[in-house]
Amino acid sequence: MSNVLTDRDFWLNYWQRKTGLAVEIPENYLFYKQLTNIIKQDDVKTAIELGGFPGYYAAYLKKYHNLDVTLLDYFIHPPITSALLAANRLQSDDVKIIEADLFAYTPQKQYDLVLSCGLIEHFTDTKDIIERHVAFLKPGGSLFITLPNFRGINGWFQLKFDKENYDKHNINCMDPKLLEAICKDLGLKVLQSEYFGKFSVWLENEKEKSIGVKAFKKAVWVLGKVFTRVFSFETKQLSPYIMVYAKKV
Repeated sequence: MSNVLTDRDFWLNYWQRKTGLAVEIPENYLFYKQLTNIIKQDDVKTAIELGGFPGYYAAYLKKYHNLDVTLLDYFIHPPITSALLAANRLQSDDVKIIEADLFAYTPQKQYDLVLSCGLIEHFTDTKDIIERHVAFLKPGGSLFITLPNFRGINGWFQLKFDKENYDKHNINCMDPKLLEAICKDLGLKVLQSEYFGKFSVWLENEKEKSIGVKAFKKAVWVLGKVFTRVFSFETKQLSPYIMVYAKKV
């Protein structure tokens, strides 16, 4: 497991610190336009979210698109997932749950859509973790991967004010061209691999930071939002995310 930058204790501590996880997911959830287009044009019926506990995207896909949805993660705390589903007026069996190590689990079926949001950057071998996504994908199926972009201003914030969190991420993989090349090498047809979103910065545990750090972060956030409202474009320095959409041919 040397490929992994985190362990079970990390995720246990991470989620234990979180509060208010059982939220109602809006229809315009992050990446909703891209997912809606993929589902419609690719006639998606089944989907699996990898590394997605507590299952926000799995719940979104069930709630708004009524897909046959599965959630697979190394760490699952059922009460949290159950509360999330209830908050979205879903039943406990509306999302199938698999608690398993992705590096030891053999897919029991393949899906029309395989997605992960904020997973691959926690592994040092990017090709290996993407290849494990592909193993769940039907021929002709769609792969949708998103990850944070820490190679711009947002990454500087992480490095400067939350280095412990920064070090849990593989910064080298945060490169759309690299991700496109890996997907092509795995036999996928890449339709999109690009920076996504207008300017944003965040700190994982902002409540624990000093008043000065919070104020500085807020000021930069406001200035960045004003700037990108006038000059609207997506770039390495400003965009908070990277998005990859590919198909298994």
